[in-house]
Amino acid sequence: QVQLVESGGGLVQAGGSLRLSCAASGRTFSDYAMGWFRQAPGKEREFVAAINRGGDRKQYGDSVKGRFTISRDNAKNTVYLQIDSLKPEDTAVYYCAAPRNSMYYQVPRESYEYDYWGQGTQVTVSS
Repeated sequence: QVQLVESGGGLVQAGGSLRLSCAASGRTFSDYAMGWFRQAPGKEREFVAAINRGGDRKQYGDSVKGRFTISRDNAKNTVYLQIDSLKPEDTAVYYCAAPRNSMYYQVPRESYEYDYWGQGTQVTVSS
């Protein structure tokens, strides 16, 4: 079992930045990839970013490429999402997620590939 707790959300103006954190516990953190998803009101959950176990492979959703950066610190059992150049359309609840297992090179992009989810943190961008 893995417990995930997100933090760092808030209200920011367009063009601003935020850094989201997700603290994991319950299993060896470096044994699994990590992902970030988001869901805006009335919309489906959207893939944002993912990172492999070692942190040297990353994937991003098309709408966030060049503005979002995922990273992880295995010593701190934490994954981060740096969000720059925020836009109003980035407004959503952001979730971190972890699969039950993953090979070293795997960077899952689909929500069905993840087994554990955090409670989410709200990001609101004002225009």
